[in-house]
Amino acid sequence: MNDVTLNQDFRSAMRQLAGGVSVITAAHGDERTGLTATSVVSISMDPAELLISVNQNSSSWPVIEKSGKFGVNVLKKEQQIVAEHFSGKGGLKGAERFADDDWFQTEDGVWLSRRALVAYACNVEKVWTHHQHSLIVGRVTRIEINAGPDPLTYWQGGYGSFIKN
Repeated sequence: MNDVTLNQDFRSAMRQLAGGVSVITAAHGDERTGLTATSVVSISMDPAELLISVNQNSSSWPVIEKSGKFGVNVLKKEQQIVAEHFSGKGGLKGAERFADDDWFQTEDGVWLSRRALVAYACNVEKVWTHHQHSLIVGRVTRIEINAGPDPLTYWQGGYGSFIKN
């Protein structure tokens, strides 16, 4: 199997893994940006830490690197437009991506959604470079919980929701 076929097969295979949708936010000075992610991992309870992966070619990586902080906003089904904005759909960039939601900035300068199921403010603890990605451990400094029904999910290239039985 050649690398191109393997990469295409890998992409197709990973689309079978349903995931919750989060928006990672980053800000430094007047810069504000972010990205949509389907994999945020809890790696420690004490201290509370999350792991995210950010492509180093994204507009968000240099902002996270400069600020040493980021937000993780776990989206509700009704926030699909937010996920689309932060994925770059419609060509939105930087602060334009924050349209269509209710955001606030923490005293540390992290942008969090008031409407998200849960939002975490994190300080960068450690970064590893792996190929074109930065694997970032963030120590959680603040949690805003607005738990409710219908988390936004991503599966087979489309958005949906998980409903508990």
